[in-house]
Amino acid sequence: MTRIAFLGTGLMGAPMVRRLLAAGHHVTVWNRTPEKAQTLAEAGAVPAPDPARAVAGAEIVFTMLADGPAVAEVLFSRGAADAMREDTVLIDTSSITPALARDHAQTLALKGIHAIDCPVSGGVAGAENGTLALMAGGEAAVIARIAGIMAVLGRLTHVGPAGAGQVCKLANQQIVAITIGAVAEAMMLVSSGGADRAKFREAIRGGFAESRILELHGARMIARDFEPGGSSRFQLKDLNAVADLAASAGLTLPLTEAVRAGFSDFVASGHGDTDHSGLLLHLEAMNAAHPEARTTDDRT
Repeated sequence: MTRIAFLGTGLMGAPMVRRLLAAGHHVTVWNRTPEKAQTLAEAGAVPAPDPARAVAGAEIVFTMLADGPAVAEVLFSRGAADAMREDTVLIDTSSITPALARDHAQTLALKGIHAIDCPVSGGVAGAENGTLALMAGGEAAVIARIAGIMAVLGRLTHVGPAGAGQVCKLANQQIVAITIGAVAEAMMLVSSGGADRAKFREAIRGGFAESRILELHGARMIARDFEPGGSSRFQLKDLNAVADLAASAGLTLPLTEAVRAGFSDFVASGHGDTDHSGLLLHLEAMNAAHPEARTTDDRT
């Protein structure tokens, strides 16, 4: 049994905690909204009133927080880093910028704490089923040390030094966003041509266009179920980080820029908490003059 602290028990963090508990680990939890941590007590977690007390005595500390500033606040302003003992492993599964991940790793190393940036992909379903893609940046020896624990959560891959995990997560988010856009545009195209969207998705499954996006988000688009699994505002946050990284490297990424502009407009229109598959709604609004491009259920 490993003593684990988990900071951030929201949509993704809570199912990850449940899997760690089911594997027999002792898990102390903290969340900015105390009720979210308290609900995990029934599964065996120990809620803590603040981050510092949550991490006291922990061998491994997970963070799953909204963004880089939130991670920095919890670690350095709210006392978590100072409360960690030497040789603790911090596993930051949040999605933050690569530069900030590297800064955190350097600062924590001065305290004798091993930092691993390990953002995840797979959504809530992956967190619940233990099938997350885990992209780890940091020292190889430390990543080997945590491999057994991470196996409970999904498939761990060491992708490079500190910050590399976040770079890979941004690349992942590029692919997700662009593919969501491609599937949404295809749905509109088949409707405009008189085909059935659900039958179209069924027909191309197993071909070269097959993907998890087509499987999961294509189904959401057909059902028009846009309750957030992954919110559009978080998708936009990641795409903005991609743009910053690309600019610093002197890269031009036209597909990424096009879909980023779409998500920016979608979020600005009040859809920040809509699932990112809801980009379909934005594209339909852009084509409002062509009702044949909308799903049959929405035609008047």
